[in-house]
Amino acid sequence: MLLSGGLDSSTCLAIAREQGHRLHALSFNYGQRQQAELAAAQAIAAWAGVESHRIIQMDLRAIGGSALTSDLAVPKHRSLKDIGEGIPITYVPARNTLFLSYGMALAEVLGAEHLYIGVNALDYSGYPDCRPEFVQAFQAMANLATRAGVEAAAQGKVGLKIHTPLLHLGKAEIVREARRLGLPIDQTLSCYDPSPEGHPCSACDACLLRAKGIAEA
Repeated sequence: MLLSGGLDSSTCLAIAREQGHRLHALSFNYGQRQQAELAAAQAIAAWAGVESHRIIQMDLRAIGGSALTSDLAVPKHRSLKDIGEGIPITYVPARNTLFLSYGMALAEVLGAEHLYIGVNALDYSGYPDCRPEFVQAFQAMANLATRAGVEAAAQGKVGLKIHTPLLHLGKAEIVREARRLGLPIDQTLSCYDPSPEGHPCSACDACLLRAKGIAEA
């Protein structure tokens, strides 16, 4: 399970938990300004009773190109119309490709056949690496690039399966699912620009969409 500590990935973890899987969480310290989300990821992993929780260190600030990994300003107080148009500056180049690659590697080491990622409908309208076409292409690549995939194909099976249970859900639907599953929503963090103490800014796109979803739910 790719676990950022945000509402979406935490809900996805809760879904996998309900389905009876043995859980292994994978988080990333990639130089993001929202470092507080890693504490949230640890809290949610503990709540879920995961068998392991790894935090991978990588420095995407060396590449930049995003408000999350550089000194570019995080957009604040945007309208829902503006949020829904174009690819925002909070998009991190190749982030989900890198995260899924680590997930693919860990799955092979663990002998896991299922990899969960919390992308959803609100994300893939603006983020290229949250689209269903991307996830499908990555799964095909993963099963060509790993020993587990090649051996499964020889037996007429699919090796690694990437699950996106939130893909077609809006934020309010995700909140309702989180509540149904007993997820401690207040322990998750969905902010692009939290304070040094880890408090959400309440003004970035992620905060506004989360607040709207909670209000609607």
